[in-house]
Amino acid sequence: MDPLKALADAERKPYWLDSPARPEPRPRLFGNTSADLVVVGGGFSGLWTALMAKERDPSQDVVLLEGRRIGWAATGRNGGFCMATLTHGLANGLERWPEDIDRLERMGVENLDEIERTLERHGVDCSFERTGELHVATEPWQLDGLNDHLDLISDLGLDYVPLDREQVRAEVNSPTYLGGLWERSGCAMLDPARLAWGLREACLRLGVRVYERSPVRSMDDDGVTIGLRTPYGVARGRRVALGTGVFPPLLRRLKHFVVPVYDYALMTEPLTDAQLAEVGWRNRQGVGDSGNQFHYYRLTDDNRVLWGGYDAVYYNGGLVKPEYEQRDETFVKLAGHFYETFPQLDGVRFTHRWGGVIDTCSRFSAFYGQAHGGRLAYAAGYTGMGVGATRFGANVMLDLLSGERTERTELRMVKEKPFPFPPEPVRSGVIQFTRWSIAQADQHQGRRNLWLRTLDRMGLGFDS
Repeated sequence: MDPLKALADAERKPYWLDSPARPEPRPRLFGNTSADLVVVGGGFSGLWTALMAKERDPSQDVVLLEGRRIGWAATGRNGGFCMATLTHGLANGLERWPEDIDRLERMGVENLDEIERTLERHGVDCSFERTGELHVATEPWQLDGLNDHLDLISDLGLDYVPLDREQVRAEVNSPTYLGGLWERSGCAMLDPARLAWGLREACLRLGVRVYERSPVRSMDDDGVTIGLRTPYGVARGRRVALGTGVFPPLLRRLKHFVVPVYDYALMTEPLTDAQLAEVGWRNRQGVGDSGNQFHYYRLTDDNRVLWGGYDAVYYNGGLVKPEYEQRDETFVKLAGHFYETFPQLDGVRFTHRWGGVIDTCSRFSAFYGQAHGGRLAYAAGYTGMGVGATRFGANVMLDLLSGERTERTELRMVKEKPFPFPPEPVRSGVIQFTRWSIAQADQHQGRRNLWLRTLDRMGLGFDS
């Protein structure tokens, strides 16, 4: 099908947020208030932090401030892959923290288990399906990468199943697949917006005071409390947790470590039973292909296909703008790739197209820290796999704020910072040349040029 025709009627908005289930916003903050803990940001980082703070100590007073609507940014625009990994995949974790990889993998699975139990405990209905993820190879060179760590996977006790060409196509029928790995228990599919709205309701039931449409414009410290100034009020907290992702940081130091990268996705109309039978997909796994520029895709609960990824776009200057959320060049490219992957779905059209900004750091996984004498904690830099990892990051922030030494806070991953990005305009030049090099690697059997090999030796390891 002509991609332009398939996209002709697609709404220019995130599918997940375009729902009658979206709750009415909570009131703005008017006047002055104080609390034991003030959480800034109403995405997954902030929601998990507020919820678990109340679960740890129901008596403490917790305020959550969100600049727009709960879940409106990256939280409501992602693919809904809730992964166990805390390190942006096993390979990235192995390269950076090999001595801790067994603990990191165990803690990641425990974190995913706790997410599932929390949803049950609070009655959060977000179509949670622990289906796992298929990692598929579409080029011969990608097969080697999939098989690199099979022995270690077995030693770590991880639930991966290698699949040959026929086996992987029996799971999901695409003529492009050459083989794959099924990570059976380390990933769940869910509706990210309904997860955010469900966490909001759970927070409210536990007594968290949630203020929406209350962006924090500035911060001050009187030595005892930290004040967060919004357009119509001030919230003062004895402790503060920042979960603002890529948006202009209240801590100046963070701007050196995080850059905004835009990711794009399409959503199809619901597949008919006959169309779904053509594809198979009986086990409803999430799927990711194994190029440096990769696609991710999955089924929704009404059998639409979310199809995203490939283009990760950095706009020179590092600005975050609403107009960057729509990029027709990428949407047409994604639609073409969809039909190449599933030619049997040639007549399927798209109902939604959207983009969102990701907080990316040079190590591709979250980093953590404190300021203001330990009374403020932050987590940032998830780089696109934060649906599950943000809960772990929220626990890290709460541990840091409590002054506890825990297994989490003793991890080298938690103690270290990523390599900072250079200032503009050098930053834009470096990132754009890196993006070009990655595209070239995909076109030349995965061979990384001198620039990418240099980044690898520096421990930056750009691969997507």
